[in-house]
Amino acid sequence: MYASATVENYLKAIYLGSAAASPRRLLPMGQLASALGVTPGTATTMVKTLADSGLVDYEPYAGVTLTPAGERLAALVLRRHRLIELFLVRVMGYSWDEVHEEAEQLEHVVTDRLIDRIDEMLGRPETDPHGDPIPNSEGRVKTQDAQTLLTCPLHTPVTVTRVIDQDKSFLRFIEGHHLKPGESIQVEERDSASDSVRVRGKDDQRITIGTRAASKLLVQVARVLILVAATAGSALAQPAHTKPEPFAITDNSLFVEEAFNQERGVVQNMVLVRVVDGGNWESSFTQEWPVLSQRHQFAYTVTVAGADGAHGMSDTQLHYRYQITSESGARPAIAPRVTVFLPTGSVDKGIGRGSPAYQINVPISRQFGDVYWHWNGGYTHSPAQHVNGATWNLFVPHAGASAIWRARAMIHVMMEGLVEWREDVVVARTDRHTAVTLSPGLRTGFNRGESQTVLAVAMPIERIAGQSTFGIVVYLSHELPFAH
Repeated sequence: MYASATVENYLKAIYLGSAAASPRRLLPMGQLASALGVTPGTATTMVKTLADSGLVDYEPYAGVTLTPAGERLAALVLRRHRLIELFLVRVMGYSWDEVHEEAEQLEHVVTDRLIDRIDEMLGRPETDPHGDPIPNSEGRVKTQDAQTLLTCPLHTPVTVTRVIDQDKSFLRFIEGHHLKPGESIQVEERDSASDSVRVRGKDDQRITIGTRAASKLLVQVARVLILVAATAGSALAQPAHTKPEPFAITDNSLFVEEAFNQERGVVQNMVLVRVVDGGNWESSFTQEWPVLSQRHQFAYTVTVAGADGAHGMSDTQLHYRYQITSESGARPAIAPRVTVFLPTGSVDKGIGRGSPAYQINVPISRQFGDVYWHWNGGYTHSPAQHVNGATWNLFVPHAGASAIWRARAMIHVMMEGLVEWREDVVVARTDRHTAVTLSPGLRTGFNRGESQTVLAVAMPIERIAGQSTFGIVVYLSHELPFAH
């Protein structure tokens, strides 16, 4: 078939999406659609056309992969794109953060003859300005042996070889701190408590960056050091598999709290909407701020709710969480929280306590390979809750656990369970019932520069006093830096 710009964009997106996974692994259609900014239905229709042309192998409900012919065409598109980027920087004087959009347009109109002349004029380069490998004229790519700043050896000179994020603000940040490809740096410390990496760079300048940014910088150990290490019989790199790969998404659960405070200089905004089958609903906004360091965190939650036909503002929550320990080796992360409920809701509407209350919760988190386990325990105490014109001293213990499986780097399957021993007012006395909530869910997200957006959906099932209630929860989080 004729390789139109649309065809080339699809082949390139499949190539790049598959490059992040194991060889020949099928790329999910949703991921492809997201990369191209189209609907899954549109992507599926185009992929079927590509399959009929012998450029891809498509498996319904599983995904797509390139055939050898499709892979070669995709590699040649990348060759044009990356040589154009390098030409614009070296010859035309463009900045490295300006060339991606230009190359996106020009890659579809230049001829192979012109690209070959550019390749020859530039001296047959192996990488573009961002360190991405340039395929040769046959579509073959030289394998890069690189590590990220999260896995390279500590206190060892390494050379930055590649930046795997084309976001303009991120590229400017990298350039401003002398972390571009070709720069020699050393990783001095990785702090799991603050999810940060301290780097010593040009002129002994030190900079601390977040782990998400560190994961986007690929480096190589100096070859002479590799040779010395091999002949001496001691590895400069850290032992393989001594620590599982960190999760790309954390602190975004719905019912079982995770034991991770916000890293310094980063604020998180969260919106959660829950609807149950009886028609009741609630919508909340939470904002989390680090206080001086990651050890201390302040947050607040504002909630509106609807119950039995009435609706309005519910009680406002003020939270403080203290990071006792961060996860390290066999030690789990532990971060107890205390919450104060302010009586901003309406007792008459059934969406407020009518008096202050408080909650204690102790979350514990521990990663085991591709599964993160979280455990919670605590209680809610309402010393003078208003019910039926009287005040009651109500105490509700709770316990919870969750398992979050990393199906893909940015796709996590969640199973959360929560048990509450509720104390309810029945006429002139209190009665205690056990409420069990089981909530399967899914979360995904994407990074842009130093910010992260996470979307999650869950379908909680609550069982209490022999009755089951079904619901749906939609969650959106946006995390971004407010200081460097």
